[in-house]
Amino acid sequence: MKIYVDAQAPFDGDGSKHRPFKTIQAAADIAMPGDKVRVFPGVYRENVNPKHAGTADQRIVYESVEPLKAIITGAEVVKDWEKTADGIWQVRIPNSMFSERNPYTTKIFGDWFDARILAHTGEVYLNDKALYEVNTLAEVKQPVRNEKSWDPDFTIYTWYTEQDTAADETIIYANFHDFDPNQENVEINVRQSCFYPQAEGIGYITLKGFGVTKAATQWAPPTAYQEGMVGPHWSKGWIIEECEISHSKCSGISLGKYLQPNNDNKWSKWKYKDGTQTERDVICQASYEGWDKEHIGSHIVRRNRIHDCGQTGIVGHLGGVFSLIEENDIYNINIRQNLVGAEIGGIKMHAAIDVIYRHNHIHHCTRGLWLDWQAQGTRVTQNVFDHNSLPEHFEVGEENVGDVLQGLGEDMWVEVSHGPTLIDNNLFLSERSIRFAAQGIAMVHNLIAGSFTAVGVGTDNNSVNLPSNRFTPYHEHHGTKVMGFMTFQHGDNRFYNNIFVQQELRPEMQKLAELMHDKPDAWDTYNFKVGTQPFEEYPTFEEWNRQFDGYCGIYAPNSDHYYNHLPVWSAGNAYFNGAQSCSKEQNQFVDDKDQVVLELEERADGLYLKTNLADFLPQDNDAKIATATLGMAFEPEERYENPDGTPIVFDADFFGNHRDGAKVTAGPLVKFKAEQRVF
Repeated sequence: MKIYVDAQAPFDGDGSKHRPFKTIQAAADIAMPGDKVRVFPGVYRENVNPKHAGTADQRIVYESVEPLKAIITGAEVVKDWEKTADGIWQVRIPNSMFSERNPYTTKIFGDWFDARILAHTGEVYLNDKALYEVNTLAEVKQPVRNEKSWDPDFTIYTWYTEQDTAADETIIYANFHDFDPNQENVEINVRQSCFYPQAEGIGYITLKGFGVTKAATQWAPPTAYQEGMVGPHWSKGWIIEECEISHSKCSGISLGKYLQPNNDNKWSKWKYKDGTQTERDVICQASYEGWDKEHIGSHIVRRNRIHDCGQTGIVGHLGGVFSLIEENDIYNINIRQNLVGAEIGGIKMHAAIDVIYRHNHIHHCTRGLWLDWQAQGTRVTQNVFDHNSLPEHFEVGEENVGDVLQGLGEDMWVEVSHGPTLIDNNLFLSERSIRFAAQGIAMVHNLIAGSFTAVGVGTDNNSVNLPSNRFTPYHEHHGTKVMGFMTFQHGDNRFYNNIFVQQELRPEMQKLAELMHDKPDAWDTYNFKVGTQPFEEYPTFEEWNRQFDGYCGIYAPNSDHYYNHLPVWSAGNAYFNGAQSCSKEQNQFVDDKDQVVLELEERADGLYLKTNLADFLPQDNDAKIATATLGMAFEPEERYENPDGTPIVFDADFFGNHRDGAKVTAGPLVKFKAEQRVF
C-alpha cells in the first residue's frame, strides 16, 4: 500500500493520494510491512516515531517524492524578538512548546565529555547557521572571538539562556549584530530527534531522499543510550540513503547502543568504576541481551550528505555491526569546537565488527574516521580523506599549544582494537593519516600523504603511578560472541604496496611539529614525518619467531617474549619527497630526487586529484596481495577476509579497475593521470 503525506494539504486526510496526511507521524502510525510512505515537498516539524517494523522481504519505505524537498526538522521558527540594545535581542518561549525534554535546561552530559564545557542541547540558528552558546549574558553583550573555531568570524554571534520559573518560560538572549531576527529565518531546537523509533526492534525501515536537520541530540558515548537525529534504535536492516543530514547538536545518524539503565553513563554518574571497565560491562551485558547478527545491525548508510554536526556525523556502538557505509559526503563535523570530548569524528564507531566503509569522502572534520575497540573484520576501502585536522588559520605558540593539540586530529584513528582491520585503496591526504593505538592493521595499496602517529602508545589509561592497561575484547570470527580480552603488545601490522608522499607542512603546523618534537605523551607521539619509519624498532616475523626457539612454557627462564612487540611486515611500498621507510622493508622504491605534487580541487562536477605521480612511479614493482599474503591478526586469529569468510585478492583499484599480472603498481590507482575525479 502507498501512503501519502503532504504538509501543504488543506486539511488532514486519510493517507490516500487525493486526501494525504499532513504529518509523517500519521503515516508512521499505520505503515506496515511492504508499505511505501510517499512524502511531498514541505517542512515537517516533527519527531517521527516509526511504530511498526518491516521485514527482510517487505521493508517499510519512507521516501521524499522530490529528492531533498521534504525536510524533517527538530526546530521551530521563533519570531517576536525584542531588541534590548544594539544587536542584542531577547525572546520568551513558553515551556509548553517543549513536548519532550526542554533543550534549554538539558545540558550536554555523558562519559568522555569534557565537563568543563557548559552547553545545552538546544541551539539558535540564524539563516541555517548555528550561533555560539555562552555562559553569561555579559558574553552576549560583549562577545569574544573564538580562534579555535574553523569559522572564528561567526563566533561573535552568541546566545545565552535562562529560566523564568514563575512564568514557566525559557528566555533566550542573542547577539545578531546587524541582523533583525524578526526579518530573518531564526529557529531554535525543540525536539531531541527527527526520525527515530522510541521502541527497540523496529527494523527493516528505509529512509530515502529527505532533508533531516536541527535536533537537540545528547552526547553519545559508547556507555550510554546513543541518540542521533536519525537512527534504527537497536534493530536490524535499516537503509538510510540519499538524504541530507545536518546541524545536529551532537550526532547526525546513530547506529548505536540501546539503553542499559544500570550502565547508562555510569562512569560520570557513579564515578568509582573507570569508564573502560564500564565499557567492558556494557559489552558483556549486551551479549546476554540479544546482541547478535540475527537481531542487530546489517544497516546500509549510503549516498548521504552529512555535515555541520557538533559531535559526529555517524556514531555507533554495538548496534552498527555488519553494516555498509558507502558513498557518503561527510564534512564540517565538530569544526565549531564548542563541544570537546573523546567521542568526536566524522564517523565514530565502537565495535565495527565486519563493517565496510567504502568510497566515502570524509573531510574538513576535527577527526575523520575513529574506529574504537573491536574493529574486527572492519574494512576501510576506496575512501578519500582530506583536511581532517586543524583549520587553515590556526596559530600556535607556547602559550596556547594545549588548546591547539585539543583540535589536532587525523584522517583515521584505530584505538585499542586487536583487528583484523583492513585499510586498502584509500587516499589519505591530511597532514596526519593514521593514529596507531591498536594492532592487527593491514594497509594495502593506499596513497598516504600524512604521518603515522601514536605508534606504541595510546593503549593505557590515565593512571600516573599504577599500571592501567586497557584490556579489550576480541570476538568469534564474523560474530559477536566474546572470545577473550587482552591488552596490547603493539605491532602485528602489515604495509604492502602503499605510496608515501611527504607533504610540505603548513608554517604553523611545522611550528607545532617543532614545539612537540621529542615530547611524546601517553596518547600521541606527535610525529609529522611520513612513512613506515616509526615501526623501525619492531621485529620482522623471523626475528620475533626466534624468541620462541628452544624450551618455552611456564619453566622458561625468560617469558618476556610473550609481551614484546609483535612483528611488522612491510614490502613493495614507494616513498617520495623524503618519506622514510623501515630499514627492514623488502622491495621498496625510494625516490629522493624528484618532487611529487598532490593537490585536490573541488569543482562543480566533483572532487579532482591533480598529481605528477605517473612521471616517477615505477610500474609493476611488487607482487599482487591477497588474503593469503596477509595472514591472520594475532589475538583473534582471524584472517583479513570478506565478512562471509571468503578470501580477498587486491586485484581491483580505487575505481574498480583491474590489476593485471603477477606484479602490480603501488598505490590505489592502476594508472595515475595528471588529474582525475575521485569523488
